[in-house]
Amino acid sequence: MDVIARLIPAAHVWLRVADTSWEDPIDPTWAMRAGGRWNPAGSFPVLYMNEDLDTARAQISELLLGWPVHVEDLRDDAPFVLLLLQLPARQRVADALSDEGLRALGLPATYPLDADKNIVERNVCQPIGATVHEAGLRGVWYRSAKVGLRANHELAWFPADTRSRPTRLGAPVSFRRWWVARSVEQLAPRRSTSGRNRR
Repeated sequence: MDVIARLIPAAHVWLRVADTSWEDPIDPTWAMRAGGRWNPAGSFPVLYMNEDLDTARAQISELLLGWPVHVEDLRDDAPFVLLLLQLPARQRVADALSDEGLRALGLPATYPLDADKNIVERNVCQPIGATVHEAGLRGVWYRSAKVGLRANHELAWFPADTRSRPTRLGAPVSFRRWWVARSVEQLAPRRSTSGRNRR
């Protein structure tokens, strides 16, 4: 497999939807044990993150499918908070965004849909993720299967070891605040300007 690698933007703010009951919502060993789209159960540590707010919102909409609750009925104390995260610099990951990158991974250019317009199953992606991990890359940057559109992306980050964590930017953001936000910049903690103008 001739994987196409790319660097993720060093300053990008990645998003992770978390349940308030989770003891450590940025623990990559949970996905290691349970498995995910790009890693088999019992394999290696992975942290799954959204690239933008629209993709994070799609995660909630998918979660509520089949439930007699509409997302607009959820209050600010709903247990779905948003974490703002940054990763270490120079993280090289497999490209599962471009048509060329997908073909290099053995996936159709229509991903996340297959030729029959069905969502590509996890059992197809998991061995690919394992190969990417074995190649020493730090994850897979991919089109979101939750949305099915090219503009919505997620990242499966493969940390160096089970102790590695991304950097948190501020406290978890309450549900209604992040759900209605127009941009991540509205949610990011403001940097202190004290002392800048002192003579």
